[in-house]
Amino acid sequence: MRVSHCPAAVRCLTALAFSLVTLTGCSGEGDGQAADTAPVTSAAPSASADGTAANTGADGGAKPDGTSSTAAAPWAGTKQFVQIDDARTGDGGTYLSVRPAQKKAHPQFEAWVIVPGEGPYTEVRMTEDAKVTLSVPLGDEKHPASYSQADFVSRLTARPSSARSPLGYDLSFDGEGRVTRLQSLYTP
Repeated sequence: MRVSHCPAAVRCLTALAFSLVTLTGCSGEGDGQAADTAPVTSAAPSASADGTAANTGADGGAKPDGTSSTAAAPWAGTKQFVQIDDARTGDGGTYLSVRPAQKKAHPQFEAWVIVPGEGPYTEVRMTEDAKVTLSVPLGDEKHPASYSQADFVSRLTARPSSARSPLGYDLSFDGEGRVTRLQSLYTP
């Protein structure tokens, strides 16, 4: 059967694809699901319901010239699994240099295997009240515990750059592309 001869099948598959995208974007911590355990590997920028990109600057605010930029807030309103190359504080906020990666369950241990991403890092800003939970090796315990943003920055930057790439983080972004939650993954 050729797809071009069956427009009803094409419409059905399109509706199914949009439904799956909508359902995956609506999950959260409060709906009874374990949001932190599902691997999120999408690197595609998010768009509004009408298909246009959010009009925000690198700090999550509106750009002064009113132009649209898909690179300004590429993960607005999503959850992403990333690597963090660097972190800094300044200009009244905490900034992370991130790029998408993948995580896979370790075959023998209760841990994750990090599959590094490729390409450039993007700087994103954390919200003032963003939650940070860390586990080994950045945190002190195997199970996640809360830390301040300043603790995270100092713990990350104390590690050599070569020791940062095998680490992975689950990030949640608000509608303006700012990080609202950061959780490191336990890696053996």
